[in-house]
Amino acid sequence: MSDPKKYDYNADQIQVLEGLDPVRKRPGMYIGSTGQPGLHHLVTEIVNNSMDEAIGGFANHVKVEFFKDGSVAVYDNGRGIPFEIKKGYGVSGLELAFTKLHAGGKFGGGSYKVSSGLHGVGSSVVNALSKWCRVVVKRGDTIVIQEYQDGGKVVRPVEKIKPNKNETKVKGAEWNIDVAGWNYESGTIVQFMPDSEIFETTDFKYKHFIAQLREYAYLTAGIRFELIDYRTDQKETFYFEGGIKAYLRALNRNKKILNDTPFHVRQNYKDDKDDIDVEIAFQYNDAFTENVVCFANHLKNAEGGTHLTGFRTALTKMINDYARKENYLKEKDENFSGDDLKEGLTAIISIKLDSSTLQFEGQTKAKLGNTNVKTAVEMVMKDSLEIFLAEHPRDAQAIISKNITTLKARLAAKAARDTVIRKSALEGGGVLPGKLADCSKKDPEHTEIFIVEGDSAAGPAKQGRDRNTQAILPLFGKILNTERSRLDKIVESDKLKSLIIALGAGIGEQYDEKKLRYGKIIIMADADIDGAHIMTLYLTLFYRHMVELLQSNKIFVAVPPLYKASWGKNKKYLFDDSDRVAFLKTKEGSSAVIQRFKGLGEMNAEELWETTMDPATRRLKMITIGDAEKADEVFTMLMGDEVAPRKRFIQTHAKHANVDR
Repeated sequence: MSDPKKYDYNADQIQVLEGLDPVRKRPGMYIGSTGQPGLHHLVTEIVNNSMDEAIGGFANHVKVEFFKDGSVAVYDNGRGIPFEIKKGYGVSGLELAFTKLHAGGKFGGGSYKVSSGLHGVGSSVVNALSKWCRVVVKRGDTIVIQEYQDGGKVVRPVEKIKPNKNETKVKGAEWNIDVAGWNYESGTIVQFMPDSEIFETTDFKYKHFIAQLREYAYLTAGIRFELIDYRTDQKETFYFEGGIKAYLRALNRNKKILNDTPFHVRQNYKDDKDDIDVEIAFQYNDAFTENVVCFANHLKNAEGGTHLTGFRTALTKMINDYARKENYLKEKDENFSGDDLKEGLTAIISIKLDSSTLQFEGQTKAKLGNTNVKTAVEMVMKDSLEIFLAEHPRDAQAIISKNITTLKARLAAKAARDTVIRKSALEGGGVLPGKLADCSKKDPEHTEIFIVEGDSAAGPAKQGRDRNTQAILPLFGKILNTERSRLDKIVESDKLKSLIIALGAGIGEQYDEKKLRYGKIIIMADADIDGAHIMTLYLTLFYRHMVELLQSNKIFVAVPPLYKASWGKNKKYLFDDSDRVAFLKTKEGSSAVIQRFKGLGEMNAEELWETTMDPATRRLKMITIGDAEKADEVFTMLMGDEVAPRKRFIQTHAKHANVDR
């Protein structure tokens, strides 16, 4: 007999989400997440609209302001959003753009040829996810405003205002935008307050936008970008006339350049169907890592896409052809692989095409999907690189010499890895490191490994752990600096070999996250200078050779306490000096004895479990890559061969150092 309850599901339960309701119901579908990245994406959507005006030649100044009340404003001196009534709709073009999904000027209507907007949801999504939003538009002598509240509801129809008029009809919203000061003939100002009921945090991170606007300034030579944070009285201005060549120089700062003349091409690729602007710059340095940055219509594609594929295909073919032709590669030698050409390569790939044909994988536009772009980039690269290598033989020789060294290192690394594989559990069935105290569970979703410096800390860690889910791997002393080492040296290092075997997922091009044995990898080092150095060495290894661990949020740093306060039968752990100062001001603090832990080894098993290992009470820092280019620069500076940049960094930041006395 059928269950009558299953027919309770009827037409009355089918929801119809109208207007901006779908955005508020499922914000992650439109901005990726409701965490910090999603919050930042709101600003990016509005800035990208201004960028579209700049790329089209209609604007040359973009400004972003963060206010103390938590709101943000984006200004541009572009054409200004049309605010006349849209025929057939009975409302203004401005209101349509901010209250209707898939309404905008980027669907082939003639207003934009090149733009970042694909789905036409940017402005309306920002409005939908805001507590309030206002838009001011100037066109000639006319200035109009419209205001919205509570997820995009219109509370002020489009109306004319004077430049110095500063009243607002949005409940509880301050008037902090400078309309009179933005004295261009035309332009748009968008100000909004993100909705704290939607987002996990509404605290915009200034540093994130420093990197983003600097990047945009490189991509649009001659456009001025301002960033002002009234919360902290900080200001940045970016303006570059050199375009991506200037960007290339910046990325290679603190690195030893091999080919003095950078490769650069900007060319329009056109056939019966396509009209694609291709711009590429690259240069080799003496590092062991690669830094390639891709853009489509000025949007950064963190996961690459078809333009990156076209670049790699052309680079591999042309370098191999030249090396054969000039006898750098003998008949018996194997060709360079694509991976051989990555080492020391810094490159920028920027393409622009008709926005109506643009194909991204997802609203966050992390990966370009246009198949025709691969052909365009490949053809432009082949022709121009062939000429470059022929006209710059000294630079070509420097590049090929680097590639040959990398090829030899790859073959040596393969031999070393094969040896490790035969003797280990890298591909299963082998023996785990002798010092590893493994956990009994095997499901990575429920297991974690602590990388512990030294035997003194490993003892209490092994005794105090949860043996079902927590593994302990002690590695005594400082590991190899992998910033200055190729893969063959890394897999030959006993300490790193033990770590690679314990994790089980391999390293470099062999890395396979499906084989990872633990869901969390936790670095547990002393809270002193040596501990910080050890932590940096591990992070360098993960960033350079297992970056997928960072990208999938698998790497953590344990935060042990600095102090233990005891009074009577009571105790309290204090994690830093601010905790200590606050505790001393309380009634308990006046009678407590405070012990400072000089290292993890001074804790017994119970203390280490309570403070640093118990999931219910411990503190962990998740290590993420918020800005990969900045991370690359910092790792190069701190861990690379060049001493001068590191010395300047130490001198600049010495006054902020927390040195144990």
